Amino acid sequence: MTPPRQLVVEADGGSRGNPGPAGYGAVVIDPATGETLAEAAEYIGIATNNVAEYKGLIAGLKAARALAPDASADDVLQVRVRMDSKLVVEQMSGRWKIKHPDMKPLAAEAARVLPPSAVTYEWIPREQNKHADRLANEAMDAGRRGEQWDPSASTAALDTARPSVADALPPVSGPPGDATAGAARARAALASRPSAGTATGTATAAPVTDTAAVTGAAPTAGTAPERAAVPATAAPQAGWGAAPDLGAPATFVLLRHGETALTPEKRFSGSGGTDPELSAAGRRQAEAIARSLAARGTIQEIVSSPLRRCRETAGAVAARLGLEVRIDEGLRETDFGAWEGLTFAEVRERHGSDLDAWLASEEAAPTGGGESFAEVTRRVADARDRLVARHAGRTVLLVTHVTPIKVLVRLALGAPPEALFRMELSAASVSAVAYYADGNASLRLLNDTSHLR
Repeated sequence: MTPPRQLVVEADGGSRGNPGPAGYGAVVIDPATGETLAEAAEYIGIATNNVAEYKGLIAGLKAARALAPDASADDVLQVRVRMDSKLVVEQMSGRWKIKHPDMKPLAAEAARVLPPSAVTYEWIPREQNKHADRLANEAMDAGRRGEQWDPSASTAALDTARPSVADALPPVSGPPGDATAGAARARAALASRPSAGTATGTATAAPVTDTAAVTGAAPTAGTAPERAAVPATAAPQAGWGAAPDLGAPATFVLLRHGETALTPEKRFSGSGGTDPELSAAGRRQAEAIARSLAARGTIQEIVSSPLRRCRETAGAVAARLGLEVRIDEGLRETDFGAWEGLTFAEVRERHGSDLDAWLASEEAAPTGGGESFAEVTRRVADARDRLVARHAGRTVLLVTHVTPIKVLVRLALGAPPEALFRMELSAASVSAVAYYADGNASLRLLNDTSHLR
């Protein structure tokens, strides 16, 4: 009896706004060779991340089915679906209930493409899903131009080779964007350097993706499902033993913006609201931190969230230091959906069940299509990796918000998602994290407000 054909489907979807202009991407891969067998992508108009992810799954399953002569039987085809959406993977595996009305018909459609026994689902870190992510971004870019995705113009499979050394690291466990995933690329770069008396692993190259995050940020390197041996020197340094000369770390000085009118009232103020300016108190705070940082003289670059309160805070520091301010979309605050401008008590009164779900699960989003903590974590981790690579050995001021700073601290410590609720970050406070070439991170400072006294 002929064994069933084995295929891997990697799928992703994204929305620039959530809901916003959305698209999906999917790739079918031969697991034995790493060869790309089929690609699919489409701009789908205004939709949420989760809708786009489900549509990417459906397209990937259909593309896999088209490659099999009789895919209606599980003894002909076995498909392993790999996605970085915990929600889709858990729902399609039957471990999570599907409650959202938009998700139910999409999940049912995905389940009908192939026999349930022919499909298994696996969550993977975002870094291992770059090919599908790139396709989704190409589709969204095409939609922005008023076009549909053109496979003949796609570079998703051509721009990058599948670097087997990076992917040969032990599988990452835990929530999306955890500390291990964030360090994988730096460890892989260290592992790929030949050292005296050590044989490095070899592997065949196959297409993979060097892609931008679905928020439209700059490209980052990707990994792939191909495996190869990892040299013994690849493990990150632990403890206080002798370490290789890794050079100076990239040090991120994390500055929360100064106060706005909403800050003292403790109202939700994210990236989906009114984009308030600094208050008079906030401007004084910005000037105070600018004086303090100028006296220290260590800041070499300034990168800011695109939101006004951060740009104004960064501008005050830049004027003192004579530096330019670069904007990174990955540093913006969470989109709090319908909760924008409300106090916690008001959200509890109006959207109690949604608030309980949000507090209980990083996959739950605020009412009205806001961002979940899992989505924010992926976005911030992408920005972190991009900025660490760009500013290796330098000290960079990141002017951002409560959630991105807490996410960076949590990932540096390898702490669980609930740690986000156990940190205090005052307006205009300073924290600092150092990132080393072996993938390790060191929290240097948290919530320092001495410059405001």
